[in-house]
Amino acid sequence: MTEAILIWKKSASRLALACAIGAGLGMPALAQTMDSALSRAYSANPTLNAQRAAVRATNENVPQALSGYRPRINASADIGASISDSAFPAGAQGPGSPRTQSNARLAPRGAGITIDQNIFDGGKTRSSVSQAESQVLGARAALLNTEQNVLLDAATSYMNVLRDTAILNLNRNNVEVLEEQLRQTRDRFQVGEVTRTDVAQAEARLSQAQSQAILAESNLKTSIARFRQNVGTEPRKLAPGRPVENLLPKSLPAALNIALAGHPAIIAALHGVDAAELQVKVTEADLYPVLGVRGTVAQRYDTQFFGDNRTTASAVATLTIPIYEGGQIYSRTRQAKETAGQRRIEVDTSRDSVRAAVVSAWGGLEAAKAQIVAAQAQVQAAETALAGVREEAKVGQRTTLDVLNAQQELVIARSTLVTAQRDRVVASYSVLSASGKLSAQTLRLKTEPYDARKHYDQVKGLLWGTQVPDGR
Repeated sequence: MTEAILIWKKSASRLALACAIGAGLGMPALAQTMDSALSRAYSANPTLNAQRAAVRATNENVPQALSGYRPRINASADIGASISDSAFPAGAQGPGSPRTQSNARLAPRGAGITIDQNIFDGGKTRSSVSQAESQVLGARAALLNTEQNVLLDAATSYMNVLRDTAILNLNRNNVEVLEEQLRQTRDRFQVGEVTRTDVAQAEARLSQAQSQAILAESNLKTSIARFRQNVGTEPRKLAPGRPVENLLPKSLPAALNIALAGHPAIIAALHGVDAAELQVKVTEADLYPVLGVRGTVAQRYDTQFFGDNRTTASAVATLTIPIYEGGQIYSRTRQAKETAGQRRIEVDTSRDSVRAAVVSAWGGLEAAKAQIVAAQAQVQAAETALAGVREEAKVGQRTTLDVLNAQQELVIARSTLVTAQRDRVVASYSVLSASGKLSAQTLRLKTEPYDARKHYDQVKGLLWGTQVPDGR
């Protein structure tokens, strides 16, 4: 029995660091830190990079809309062959006229340029440009929200690996202790100090511990796979994670005010409303007259006889007044108004979702703090109880089952403490995300920040060219 106590104490000391997630204890050499994992996720996560590509694609809506102010220039050319044979009988061209016959072989050809310039289109181009800019701003806000979700997922994966590693170590050490406990119980059974029931109880508890260790190992493998998915690398010597409570608002009302005023999800929804309302104006513009100017220059050869050529040029003002198009534009306008109403409702939905997320995350953080205090007291009490039960068992005042139960309670208490410490770190990141402030800049990650405005500035004024700014 004394040897089992020594094994348990040795195991408990080895687990002190693993159980102190977020406690700021010693860090292994060349350990992978939370900041390095988040930096890796920020720069290489495929979900985040896909959203950045979506923003770049949305940026192209602006030059497309601006093209409505610019002229349309088209060139055309044609070439062909023309054969003409004619015969006139005598007298056909007047009394006494002889019979005549003629033929002509021509190669009619020409080239021309047409220029169309919009003068007035009912404000369609102006509204389209404003709509495209709103879409860009909304895409940027959606990108910030995706960035938050990616960083939160990476932080959660990081802490899950730490938690499951610590729990696996606890269960493996519990198996070692129970194996020693079973050996001692069998020895005592041989000399008649305990019954066969005590041996069976020790065997059953060992089998249970082995099953829990297998389950803990499976959970760890799952967490490692999630870590690889979210961070992009395999976890290696993870350093203890720490909460980011110093970056959080001081109170729940303050967190709610910050979130409702500037959460990226709400900002994206508001820009969605702007874009939908502008779509109404874009659609309505099809009901208004369109005024433009068309200029043409053309050169023709062999149009009537061999060797002729002529040059024509014209400038014409055109006015198109829609009268009735079957009701399609009216229906599209009504549809656009309903869509705008939907977007306004979605803003309220986003606000409610953000508010609920902040309250939930804040409550989770407060609960995790309280659970840590309770779990620490539980661990201390369980350690004291186990030591006392073992001493009492040596003098026959406690049974083997009492010792096994006390030992199991200590394992549960340590696992509860590990989980509560993990929950505190994750909850602090969740509060920061729910407040709309979880970003590489806020966390001061050592990585180059992605500037969504750079690509916008590069493409906004482009007049031609199919290559994207990176050369593709």
